[in-house]
Amino acid sequence: MTRIAILGGGSWGTALSIVLSRSHQAHELSLWMRDPALAHSVSNSRVNELYLPACRIPATVAITSVLAHALAKAEIIVGAMPSAYARAVYSQALPFIEKIARVFVSATKGLEPSTHLRITEVLSQVLPDKLSPAPALAVLSGPSFALEAARGDPTAVVVASQSRDPVEHTHGLERVADYIQAEFAGPSFRLYTNDDVVGVELAAAMKNVMAIAAGVCQGLGLGTNAIAALITRGLAEMARLAMAVGARAETLSGLAGLGDLVLTCTGSLSRNRQLGIELGKGRALPEIVAGTRMVAEGVGTAGALLALASEHQIELPITAQINAILHHGKSPREAMEEIMGRPQKRE
Repeated sequence: MTRIAILGGGSWGTALSIVLSRSHQAHELSLWMRDPALAHSVSNSRVNELYLPACRIPATVAITSVLAHALAKAEIIVGAMPSAYARAVYSQALPFIEKIARVFVSATKGLEPSTHLRITEVLSQVLPDKLSPAPALAVLSGPSFALEAARGDPTAVVVASQSRDPVEHTHGLERVADYIQAEFAGPSFRLYTNDDVVGVELAAAMKNVMAIAAGVCQGLGLGTNAIAALITRGLAEMARLAMAVGARAETLSGLAGLGDLVLTCTGSLSRNRQLGIELGKGRALPEIVAGTRMVAEGVGTAGALLALASEHQIELPITAQINAILHHGKSPREAMEEIMGRPQKRE
């Protein structure tokens, strides 16, 4: 029976603990929450009222705020924390990671704001050489609202890894992506494999910024024509940067790209879209952020994407305007008018 530790007790980490409890393979599951009071409350009630209300966590999931307890004998470690906290959480976890740990699965959708590194790049910097054999790295992404996945609605995601199994061929599978696919798949949770880690991680980060832009259009009352155009041109912008960094075009048209982009730009459960709607209505960013405990990854990712694009001399007009709204006080209406007023060009 595989032991899996999930680091991050927000909506997605909580949902994954529920989803994996229903998978075809038998697991021992632990869910680590940073806040001891929250961990105690959720352990008693079996419901994370702050982040995922109305979804019961099975009694078989051990809930703790102690990293040593969460990581004891863990073979698979899933990171579901916000990107800004990933390095700190993984660094704090290091002393408690045992040699039995085989795979780190990043389920974080964003870039590290201060370095614009992808989270697998952060992990590569944090994990020490003393872990031998070195754990493999994988990424889990795709169109997956936490609430819908937790309640058992059909959900399809992608798991990407370039790694081979560092220890043994579990289930007769050599590739790590195939191994995670076999371990995580359940009746309503379908996984596709991919080896384009760069494309999957960048798509997951970029779609959040596009969702804010779609929300701004909604908040301004610009109509569905504008939102459809935004999604389409947003995908082109995402593909332009991702391919410049080494991703494959087909990844951007798959679940991690187009699938997640459509979901977050149109779905009512999208935090980034909702933040954009409020911005479009004229509310200030600090006021919006202060009113929620949820993290909208696009807020911290926009600037990191622009820095990455600058390194590769790639133009990101939508991302640039959203960053100006978020961090430089630009009027949402002015930003949208500038996007529409760009020189005419061939598609």
